[in-house]
Amino acid sequence: MRAMFTAGNGPVQIPAETLANRVKELGAQIAQDYQGKTPHLICVLNGAFIFMADLVRAIPLPLTLDFISISSYGNAYRTSGEVELLKDLRLPIHGRDVIVVEDIVDTGLTLSYLLDYLEARKPASVRVAALLSKPSRRQVEVPIHYLGFEIEDAYVYGYGLDRAQFDRNLPFITSLHPEEE
Repeated sequence: MRAMFTAGNGPVQIPAETLANRVKELGAQIAQDYQGKTPHLICVLNGAFIFMADLVRAIPLPLTLDFISISSYGNAYRTSGEVELLKDLRLPIHGRDVIVVEDIVDTGLTLSYLLDYLEARKPASVRVAALLSKPSRRQVEVPIHYLGFEIEDAYVYGYGLDRAQFDRNLPFITSLHPEEE
């Protein structure tokens, strides 16, 4: 199930209950796809940390996890297009079934960089779980195997996504009005 939310004349809003229900569905799908395996989830910090926490609790399988931090935004509202590795993985992924947990796929540049970076470490497989996708902004096509929601182009924040490092703790997702971006 994919839900489409539109910006219209006001902010994009995905309520907490809608987020929780969709994360449970994604967890169930991952559990079905990885039955008999031990997936290794990699959280892309900082934006995906709340999504990751809820997602791992929704996967009734043995799993391991790690964290990586990359940036193409800094404190800006638009991507710079240049990707910087801020924190590397702690655990080896060679031969592992990896699921990258991302908050939002926008241009695809950051995720493309990350997938190439991870593939060089020779995992058994790499899939992507993304909470949000903005296909209208895509510059590089990247695979998203487990998608929460497709959204229109708006600067969204809440549920782990920030607005200049603030508002990650909102239990829902909202957006800036166009004049605020």
